[in-house]
Amino acid sequence: MEAIPELKPFVKQYTVRLSTRRQDGTHAHTPVNIAVEGDHAYVRTFSSAWKVERMRNHPVVRIGPCTLRGRPTGPQITAHARLLQAGSKENTHAARMLSRKHPVVQGVLVPLAHRLKRDRTLHYEIRPLDP
Repeated sequence: MEAIPELKPFVKQYTVRLSTRRQDGTHAHTPVNIAVEGDHAYVRTFSSAWKVERMRNHPVVRIGPCTLRGRPTGPQITAHARLLQAGSKENTHAARMLSRKHPVVQGVLVPLAHRLKRDRTLHYEIRPLDP
């Protein structure tokens, strides 16, 4: 399935800068791995991360290409983040997509770190908003 034009720049992108809105209106920026599929993309985080609460309160986020450390390398797009239900087929599919694109980091290191922290792994679907 080919990516829509808004997500094409992220197909081969290793890391994106996920910008989530704080209560005071400012944005917090976090570099995350991404896997694109057609008209949406997937990201993963652990349940105790601050971005989880921010996305629950304000699901409209911005994503843009960046370096591993989060320095922006291109323009951001506005998107909607939706938490995938644990145990669902969609959640399992998101985990597989991320593990396939990033086999060492998302296939081994991140799941191991989440287990060691005794923290749940959450997957989010990211869909661009209409321009």
